[in-house]
Amino acid sequence: MKLDFVLKGDVLFCTEDREVQTVPDVFLICKNGKCEGVFTDIPEQYKDFPVEDHTGKLIVPGMTDLHVHAPQYTYRGLGMDMELLDWLNENAFPEESRYSDAEYAKKAYAIFTEDLKNSFTTRACIFGTLHREATEILMDQLEETGLITYVGKVNMDRNGSESLSEESAEVSAAETRKWLDDINGRYKRTMPILTPRFIPSCSDELMKEIGKIAEEKGLRVQSHLSENPSEIAWVKELVPASENYGDAYALFNALGDEKHPAVMAHCVYTDEKELAILKAHHTFIAHCPDSNLNIASGIAPVRTFLESGVSIGLGSDVAGGASLSLVQAMVHAIQVSKMYWRHVDQDVKPLQFKDSFYMATLGGGKYFGKTGSFIPGYEFDALVIDDSALRSMRELTLHERAERMIYLSGECSIDAKYVAGKKIL
Repeated sequence: MKLDFVLKGDVLFCTEDREVQTVPDVFLICKNGKCEGVFTDIPEQYKDFPVEDHTGKLIVPGMTDLHVHAPQYTYRGLGMDMELLDWLNENAFPEESRYSDAEYAKKAYAIFTEDLKNSFTTRACIFGTLHREATEILMDQLEETGLITYVGKVNMDRNGSESLSEESAEVSAAETRKWLDDINGRYKRTMPILTPRFIPSCSDELMKEIGKIAEEKGLRVQSHLSENPSEIAWVKELVPASENYGDAYALFNALGDEKHPAVMAHCVYTDEKELAILKAHHTFIAHCPDSNLNIASGIAPVRTFLESGVSIGLGSDVAGGASLSLVQAMVHAIQVSKMYWRHVDQDVKPLQFKDSFYMATLGGGKYFGKTGSFIPGYEFDALVIDDSALRSMRELTLHERAERMIYLSGECSIDAKYVAGKKIL
């Protein structure tokens, strides 16, 4: 299938310096699933490409969700009156235990995958549950959406619940290996990622096994890091040899390297020492502002992360976060950074639209390689957004339209969606 075409419209994208390029009424060219660039006129070599005319609409890069829990989608927007550890025990664990039932998993994941396909997300890092069959069902369904994803079978052999815990480190590792064997060669767009839930739910023996599997098979890891003060204190008790929470993962070879970087969600309380460990391992931070607000985790020092050069993107963290919408996550990232500036450190500037837009597109997209921008050579992920319902007496610039769109996204619509050059909506 040839993926050669031209989109006409009002284009925005970020460059490596985190600046937003705005180019109204231009031609965006895709050749063989990759971006050729933005042009005021169609160059001669592309004259035969079909043109989709989206004049007057916004065309932005696809967005990457670096952290979302698929099985928790069933109770999004509920149980937001407690902190992390209580929230896990009362909400997450009871719901996730239901995915031992394959029929339940099929129905629940069908809702999640359909809604994810219709969202602003083009790529995602997704948690399943500890159940091998259910995780394979999730991956099968995601493959059909056309999205590009990493998906993990969760590992947890301690501190879960009676109905949600694996028997032992040995059993958990064996199930993970069986899962990897089952899916080997099955997918083009859906990739496995090792998923220890977090240090408190994985014994030292299990974490060692995960590190071995990661090294043997060249796999990446996703997990949670420094989300809540009580969680951090707990990790120090469980892994006393660690210098900090991040170091606990590093001790078990679970932070990866430049070729196989891990994704660590939250990092609300990450200090300079922990940040240095993450940078040394090329770890990506998934900033999840909606979740951090809802379950009272705190405010991550995102400006510090951006200025330090650590890799960072956004996560919806459903169902700690109430919505799959990454434009909502963009808004919350800006808003919570203002509270950090006002109430924590007035020397740290709040985020601006460009910072949030960068994290949602190019910042998170880097986890998947060259994606998340319209720089020539990047994979062609794009969203066509109709913002015509946002009427105004003012003559707005393209940058102003985009900024208003993220705050008023409920009044806009996604008219088309492309992933690696394939139109999926």
